[in-house]
Amino acid sequence: MKFLLDESADGRLGTYLRSLGHDVTTIAADHEQSLDDSLVLEIAHDAQRILLTDDRDFGMLVNVLYQSHSGVIYFRLGTNVDLQTKIHRLDLVLTQYPGELRRFITVSLDRVRIS
Repeated sequence: MKFLLDESADGRLGTYLRSLGHDVTTIAADHEQSLDDSLVLEIAHDAQRILLTDDRDFGMLVNVLYQSHSGVIYFRLGTNVDLQTKIHRLDLVLTQYPGELRRFITVSLDRVRIS
């Protein structure tokens, strides 16, 4: 699977995904920094990558403005969440919702919402 990590996402998730054999790029390392969110979503879509982000603004772009995308996983976990919890929630999405990964997925500590 192909992923793009937004600047807001925990970069260690990229390392974890690579360890599982996934193709991962990051805005911070592979693109110009401080890009507009709309451009980040376009980059992910053009490369057919699922965007991982902690930035809720992508919900507006996808669900209100209907910007094209190839899947968004939005982590709404808060600021003091440890890496193991993030990995656990990501694993849940990857294993329980593999057919939904091209949609907008909101991941919180107690639920997963797909829109």
